Amino acid sequence: METFEAHYSSMQDTIHKHMPSADMALIDKAVEYANVKHQFQKRKDGSPYIIHPLAVAEIVAEMGLDLDAILGALLHDCIEDTDASHEEIEKLFGGTVAQLVEGVTKLTRANFSTSEQAQMENLRKMFMAMSKDIRVVLIKIADRLHNMRTMQYQTPAKQISKCQETMDIYAPLAHRLGMQKIKWELEDLSMQYLAPGEYNEIMTYLLAHKEQDETFMRTIQEKITQRLTNMGIRNTTYGRIKHVYSIYRKMQSQGKRIDELYDIYAFRVIVDSIPDCYNVLGHVHDLFNLVPGRFKDYISTPKPNMYQSLHTTVIGSQGIPFEVQIRTWEMHETAEYGIAAHWKYKQGSGNGSEKDFEWVRRLLETQQDSDSEEFVQSMKIDMFDDEVFVYTPKGRIVSLPADSTPIDFAYAIHSGVGNAMIGAKVNNRITNIDAKLRNGDIVEILTSKTAKGPSRDWLSICKSNQARTKIKQWFKKEKREENIIHGRAAFEAEMKRVGLPMSALSDPELEAQVLKKLSSFDTWDDMYAAIGYGGLTASKAVGRVRDDIARALKAQATDKLNQNPLRMKPDSEAALRNRHAVNGVIVEDIDSCMIKFAKCCTPVPGDAIVGYITKGFGVSVHRADCPNAKNREDPKQAARWVRVRWAAQEAQPFDTTLELDCITRDGLLLDVATVMTTARVRVKELYGKDLPGGRSTFTVRFEVRDVAELESIRKKLLNIRDVVGSRRGQN
Repeated sequence: METFEAHYSSMQDTIHKHMPSADMALIDKAVEYANVKHQFQKRKDGSPYIIHPLAVAEIVAEMGLDLDAILGALLHDCIEDTDASHEEIEKLFGGTVAQLVEGVTKLTRANFSTSEQAQMENLRKMFMAMSKDIRVVLIKIADRLHNMRTMQYQTPAKQISKCQETMDIYAPLAHRLGMQKIKWELEDLSMQYLAPGEYNEIMTYLLAHKEQDETFMRTIQEKITQRLTNMGIRNTTYGRIKHVYSIYRKMQSQGKRIDELYDIYAFRVIVDSIPDCYNVLGHVHDLFNLVPGRFKDYISTPKPNMYQSLHTTVIGSQGIPFEVQIRTWEMHETAEYGIAAHWKYKQGSGNGSEKDFEWVRRLLETQQDSDSEEFVQSMKIDMFDDEVFVYTPKGRIVSLPADSTPIDFAYAIHSGVGNAMIGAKVNNRITNIDAKLRNGDIVEILTSKTAKGPSRDWLSICKSNQARTKIKQWFKKEKREENIIHGRAAFEAEMKRVGLPMSALSDPELEAQVLKKLSSFDTWDDMYAAIGYGGLTASKAVGRVRDDIARALKAQATDKLNQNPLRMKPDSEAALRNRHAVNGVIVEDIDSCMIKFAKCCTPVPGDAIVGYITKGFGVSVHRADCPNAKNREDPKQAARWVRVRWAAQEAQPFDTTLELDCITRDGLLLDVATVMTTARVRVKELYGKDLPGGRSTFTVRFEVRDVAELESIRKKLLNIRDVVGSRRGQN
């Protein structure tokens, strides 16, 4: 079991190393205060809770943050988990520390594993905290890192949920803040629980080849060091194997086994100055053979997360490719700890510079008019994906998401430029507006005062959330009537695709119910306008309300059935005693006839039903709302339709089918199967197919005892992420 003394000593050593002038008396005061507040709490492994704040403070100190941040780390759980107050912490340790603790507390309460709406709100809170004082988020990342290091003490379910949250939010956030060392550790720790088989396979291979790899890296390191030393260039050179998750991603993207990968070695050369970096580059290219197209200069063009280095990939005499990264010591600190390194080298305040947080403000701005799920997905593109760096004709660098187009560039300059765009030049040559931009391109946007504004097609062409949001804003403001027409057409097409009539929307009560569920629109036209300008997709709108519409249609069908001549007449007690049920169904005026259940609609007890006299196969029982039962109103068919009802009897299983509409993703079929297994129902058939546009449909045939059990299972399936709708099977 970990001890207080060991963690306290380790924290002290780290603080002395990174901040020799720190006020240790004040730090000890914070340790004592936190220890008293947490004295009755234990960690999952049974150790004193104070060990966690000590570990978080040590990580924060290792980042190179200031005294206030270390104090905030020591006290970060006090308001959340104890009777400590903001006022008390402010009185004892100052207003800045109290604000840091309050900020971390708010982020701790944010749950990133809930619905898209909650995710958007919680991410917005995180961005707001970052724009006010980046140290809040840095402390929270340190908190998550230590929790990931001790994840073995959590339950399997908690391990999966927290690791997935780490991969979705915290590791990409660390990347966006330039904290590569922490990002790699978060990814590797998460992978241990999310993909344990693949993780162990890679680790086993690396351990088996450890001696061979170390020999290779030592040979290359000595060769580079000897050349640079002979040339009088002071350097620190070392090699490493790329981290496990990075290797796993290479295996996935290249479709190879680990023993087929070559590019898993990386060497760093750290020197004193920028001129030395370029000198080293020349010597490396002289020593080894350059791999064309693999050189990147992030010194002259830094990444938005402040990362700077020269990258080149070369091949040695053994025929093995490897990457060499060349940087100064300041660049190295920034590469390891990103924005946190500013405290060490630039004595930055907690607020950061305008340039540092331009992307934070951009995300806060663009989420205003975004649908929640779309914002969460687009945020991951704008915030976490690789960037492409292009130039304006005057030499200004513009950073965009990878695969961006001139449309993205135009809206990154200004919304007015994008709205007036009629064409583009790339490297002084006319190009298509959907062309993908490459690093180093010089982009010029051609505009006209008579331009009619953006095209709706641009929404599917542009890559950045910023461009998409500004285009939607233009359509929302300028083209309401056109939006309504386009939106209604898209909604009708989606309703038709899922087999629902638009006539169902004529019910005033249903209208109010459905519109309230769809983000509180006042009228159908408001909803159609939102679909038209892209604020809501037709598939999402129909998916959210399809079950309400289906229930309304079923109720209408039941009412109609009750008014139909085929409605079962009430039985007398004598008739009930003398009537025999077959397969749980009573047929009026016919006793002990053959009964079969129609496969087209698979009725179950609780459904309104009607019977059809077949030729030689008895009575076929259909749901009243089955399309094949509509012809009972046809005079030519009326004589063959009979009144039927469910008999009161012990529950027995009935076959039924559900069709699920889904957004395509890996693992969805497994999630559906898991829900069915947990519900303890017998599944007879389960299969799916992918549809155009990133959609999928799954068909599940299973046994239930009545419609209540069916509805219970349906609700559980609809709670699965990316399952957007369901309907009873119609074969």
